Amino acid sequence: MTTVHVKTITAGDYPVTVQLRAHELRADLGTSSGGADAAPGAHDYFDAALAVCKAHTAMWYAKRKGIPLERVVVVVESNDAEERQGIYKMHVKLAFHGPLDADQRAQLERAAAACPITKLMTTSTVQIDTTVELG
Repeated sequence: MTTVHVKTITAGDYPVTVQLRAHELRADLGTSSGGADAAPGAHDYFDAALAVCKAHTAMWYAKRKGIPLERVVVVVESNDAEERQGIYKMHVKLAFHGPLDADQRAQLERAAAACPITKLMTTSTVQIDTTVELG
């Protein structure tokens, strides 16, 4: 089980600290939503989770299969224009660097396509139970 702790930094303002194990991150709303854009927002972290997962999965697969992958570059472009209608569009660009042949690139592409976050985002049922505690 993973536990994430989030709390506001300044009373009545959007920026928050995010504690995850020994890591501290920050998050804020973008200026179009009333924030100061002082840190990535929730959607940014959502998009980043996909990019990180694809990069890690490709590298993990390459190491496991002895594929000479030196570096992975992932770019995720998202469009939330139809999010209220239930559509969040993401376009992923992958670049695999190293002395790779066409078959190895295809294997890495298939591995990245099957990363756990892709599966979570596209095939899993996510259950969220929320309780409110006194502050």
